[in-house]
Amino acid sequence: MKFIKFLLVGLLFGIVLTKSEAVSWYRIYEMFHFQSFHMYGIIGTAVAVGITGLQLFKRKNLNDITGTPIALPDKEKGFTGYFAGGIIFGLGWGLVGTCPGPIFILIGSGFMGIGIVLIGALLGTWFYGLLKNKLPH
Repeated sequence: MKFIKFLLVGLLFGIVLTKSEAVSWYRIYEMFHFQSFHMYGIIGTAVAVGITGLQLFKRKNLNDITGTPIALPDKEKGFTGYFAGGIIFGLGWGLVGTCPGPIFILIGSGFMGIGIVLIGALLGTWFYGLLKNKLPH
């Protein structure tokens, strides 16, 4: 019962992504072919909300639900790691037609073939954990 709030937020997130068609392979295909603004609008809105929220946390010194101050460490400076990671993430997204968030939504919607994508994502995460110390950070 302690984690019901996370289940409810995840359920709401899944409903919103499904209703906005953000999990649709066709919408992602349109995005990568620059045929539609739909996905760029969703991503742009998410970035704007994220920037606004982070600035609010930083400027107002807000506390979390338990009263602990929210600490936002600065990101490390660098180009190579972000560039390589972005290329790998983008290629995977383009080849599979979904990013990690909608994988669970698509499985929950009955698209069981996405289970292979989930296995691939988990294996990729596992390999990253093995190679993390050898990669540029």
